[in-house]
Amino acid sequence: MLLILVTVFAALFGLAFGSFLNLCITRWPKGESIAFPRSHCRKCNRTLYWWENIPLGSWVALRGRCRTCRRKIGWRYPIVEAAVAICWAICAWNSFPVFGSSLFVVPTGFLLQQLGNVTLCWLLVGLATLDSENLWLPDFLTLPGIAAGLLLTTAQELLDDHLDRAPRPWHALMNGVVAALAAAALILLVRWIYWLIRRQEGIGLGDAKLMAMLAAWLGLPGALLAFFIGVILGALVALTVVISSNVRHAGGVKLPLGTFLCIGGIVSVLWGQPILDTYLRWAGF
Repeated sequence: MLLILVTVFAALFGLAFGSFLNLCITRWPKGESIAFPRSHCRKCNRTLYWWENIPLGSWVALRGRCRTCRRKIGWRYPIVEAAVAICWAICAWNSFPVFGSSLFVVPTGFLLQQLGNVTLCWLLVGLATLDSENLWLPDFLTLPGIAAGLLLTTAQELLDDHLDRAPRPWHALMNGVVAALAAAALILLVRWIYWLIRRQEGIGLGDAKLMAMLAAWLGLPGALLAFFIGVILGALVALTVVISSNVRHAGGVKLPLGTFLCIGGIVSVLWGQPILDTYLRWAGF
């Protein structure tokens, strides 16, 4: 019963933060403030009542249309809210073996890691949406995201209650920096090879910063798993577009690599360690 309550509580919080994320995603590309004006219909500019801002519920009740002008409210709004809610619920569910013994006696390092996981999921849902809609991975998210990931790994080293040795925060920080640089270098290498072959840019620098952010939070193995999943997803989508349209080759299709990397990153956050452990056993390591 407690497991269900904790999971539902996390999902409700996720819905609320997903609603705020929708506001940010809508206003950031236009350079608008996220504080003013109040939430309003983007078509008729009518200020919304509180009950029209209930995450997910209002969209369903209004049947995806503005109550005044009847213009459609995009599917992105419920999808983003549901995505954050599901991610946070899964994070809570995955952490319950530790929380289950007592919600009030939790290792500090573990608690910090779980807070980091929900924060990273929130960031990745936002970046995935921004890249899919605008082909834009803003520096004001990725660069502070790299710094936050490095600080998180350093703080975890200091606060982990189960270390059988003295904490080595500087060692953890340097490992994080090396992982971030290596992950960014991977994207830059692919970008350079693409330019050599086609003599045009095929991957933006924002993707390199995103990979560095993933490595700072998840470590290099987690970032490489996200990269592998992202590349596979991107290839499948490109192939589907080529087959279902008049485009003759994938080179004529602009796809948001960052979106696929973010999806891979979310998978790595939620199930990365079991996936990596299974791979290592399968590979005989």
